[in-house]
Amino acid sequence: MTPQKPYLIRAIYEWLLDNQLTPYLLANTTVDDIKVPTEYINDGKIILNIDPSAVHNFHADNEWISFSARFSGKSMELFIPIVAVLAIYGKENNEGMFFTDEETSPPPPENTVQIKKKYSGLKIVK
Repeated sequence: MTPQKPYLIRAIYEWLLDNQLTPYLLANTTVDDIKVPTEYINDGKIILNIDPSAVHNFHADNEWISFSARFSGKSMELFIPIVAVLAIYGKENNEGMFFTDEETSPPPPENTVQIKKKYSGLKIVK
């Protein structure tokens, strides 16, 4: 099955816009392949305004979030892996969704084997 996280991010983004809130994205900048302006990183994290009025060419799929934005008047292309997203929330009220840091979570087992009980739970009653 595909992960739920990218679908939840897109749903919360739409929900925030539908409710006239400014969507903010919190990302872990220590994740490989992230491309954000380094001068705005604080403690290994960055908060980005992803409102349509603040960004251009916003695209979110199951692997990446990408868009262009201006920082100090300079245009920049940003690329954020979905695994780097820690939260998406509204600026005005902090409502949204916060995710655990997947980098520290153990991966789920790939091959799980169910052990069948040798005996059923039924007993003969005399």
